[in-house]
Amino acid sequence: MLRLLTSSCARVLGSGVVTWRPSVGLLSPGHARIRQASDVSDAPHHQSPSAESLVQLVGICSMMHLPLRSSPDGLDAAFIGVPLDIGTSNRPGARFGPRRIREESVMLGAVNPSTGALPFQSLRVADLGNVNVNLYNLQDSCRLIREVYQNVLAAGCIPLTLGGDHTITYPILQAVAKKHGPVGLVHVGAHTNTADKTLGEKVHHRTAFRRSVDEGLLDCKRVVQIGIRGSSVTLDPYRYSRSQGFRVVLAEDCWMKSLVPLMAEIRQQMADKPLYISFGIDALDPAYAPGTGTPEIAGLTPSQALEIIRGCQGLNVVGCDLVEVSPPYDLSGNTALLAANLLFEMLCALPKVTTV
Repeated sequence: MLRLLTSSCARVLGSGVVTWRPSVGLLSPGHARIRQASDVSDAPHHQSPSAESLVQLVGICSMMHLPLRSSPDGLDAAFIGVPLDIGTSNRPGARFGPRRIREESVMLGAVNPSTGALPFQSLRVADLGNVNVNLYNLQDSCRLIREVYQNVLAAGCIPLTLGGDHTITYPILQAVAKKHGPVGLVHVGAHTNTADKTLGEKVHHRTAFRRSVDEGLLDCKRVVQIGIRGSSVTLDPYRYSRSQGFRVVLAEDCWMKSLVPLMAEIRQQMADKPLYISFGIDALDPAYAPGTGTPEIAGLTPSQALEIIRGCQGLNVVGCDLVEVSPPYDLSGNTALLAANLLFEMLCALPKVTTV
């Protein structure tokens, strides 16, 4: 179920005028089904904001000024927030990630001059608001997330998720695998998130991919983990990942080099089968992205992050997430700014996006 803002807006084509109307089809707790929004099928593709609108602090703060919708029907892709951080093991605050990422997205334009991608001329895209998670119950939150994403995917809509801690990837993958079967995974992050349990708990942000393997959600021969690093309690913290067939690319193997050659290899590995992208912002060095729950030194650079995501362009991407942004530790807003830009790059990498 999605919790939307109280108003939505639609841009009138050709006039540059924004009209306001009450939000349609708000979802209430206890109803997992996403309700029909009558105006979705008639909504235009998102139009490029004018130079004036980019600097005016007006209107509802949706992702990239996109229309707010309560239903995925008629959409090709949608941004969805999952404000959950009760699965984190260190610094909390990722529940505020979706809101802050949306705030930092308002300066983003509608085209990508670097790649030639024209996502809004190719896809119908909207902001579906936030999943109405239960911050007092992690297992129940996973159920709520899974049910929402099953409905989104059943509508033929590709979800792009604003996290939230990395726990949320597990129920999202449950929904993705229900539709597509076991999927390939490009996981970018500081940690493998393949622990079995902690303090007796088997579901939290460090177990997301262990649970995904247990349930057969991943095509393990098509799983790559990039940017892994940090101290450990064992000398071989990557044993489990490698034993399952994952390719583990350590951060030190990425230092001072372009990742374009790596992504060329990964493209061949992924082929044309369904692929999910999960990007933990802690993959980046904390000099660039300090606002995260479990920072590790000597990480990737923003340019390497762009190379990874752009390297997925043209692959059969069926979903993406950007997780672990913790605004209380992001005083400058740079972490959320990076996250917003990386989510835009993910949108540009989706299938059917036209490039020039």
